[in-house]
Amino acid sequence: MAPRESRPSSPSDVPGPGGGGDGIDEVEIREGTIRLGQVLKLASLVEDGVEAADLIRHGLVKVNGQIEERRGRQLAVGDVVEVGGRSVRLVPRG
Repeated sequence: MAPRESRPSSPSDVPGPGGGGDGIDEVEIREGTIRLGQVLKLASLVEDGVEAADLIRHGLVKVNGQIEERRGRQLAVGDVVEVGGRSVRLVPRG
């Protein structure tokens, strides 16, 4: 099980390089990997795991531009997740 991450009130509240000026919000994670379902919740793109599973099942979640069908997919710094017109990039916690 991956370590639990603290949840910002909104991805745009998380400072980081680039400041999301490219239209992509940034979400800080610890070193290593984090599961897609956890990122969706951490970034406030979904309310819970059930909503995450539904979006993924219906092909509405992209990782690095490709539709992702695995809620447990491991993501790392630099990966970009897209849902419903919103994008978040994973950045290292600093």
